[in-house]
Amino acid sequence: MADALLRSVGGRTVLLHIAAPAVPGDIGEQVGLAQPLFQDVPIGPAAFRKVRARIATGESARTAQYELLVSASAIAKVVGSLDYQSADVLFAQAAGVLVDGALLAITSVTSAEAFGSVYLYRLGLRAAATDLI
Repeated sequence: MADALLRSVGGRTVLLHIAAPAVPGDIGEQVGLAQPLFQDVPIGPAAFRKVRARIATGESARTAQYELLVSASAIAKVVGSLDYQSADVLFAQAAGVLVDGALLAITSVTSAEAFGSVYLYRLGLRAAATDLI
């Protein structure tokens, strides 16, 4: 049901930017000479929106903040296919979310449940001071 709801409000696919698995037997990678590689995993349906402006001081006042609602079924597929223990581990390991070519940092993750199962994840995202303002 969450999938249908997210599609009806302009559901889209975004990319979760995560570290690529290590290459076994690569000597350069074992001693830290290889550059880390990332992979972009598509997740969707998702709904992306800018969060209302809040009165704040400091760094958070200068950066744009966004919210991403993602279907739990899409996250479950990624968790299973990439062999993560849970969605929390997946989001903790992610370097961010790519939306329209801009990398946004994940600042918070909450889930919505019904009848004991998660149907939706809400990701708090933060843009760099120069991006998407």
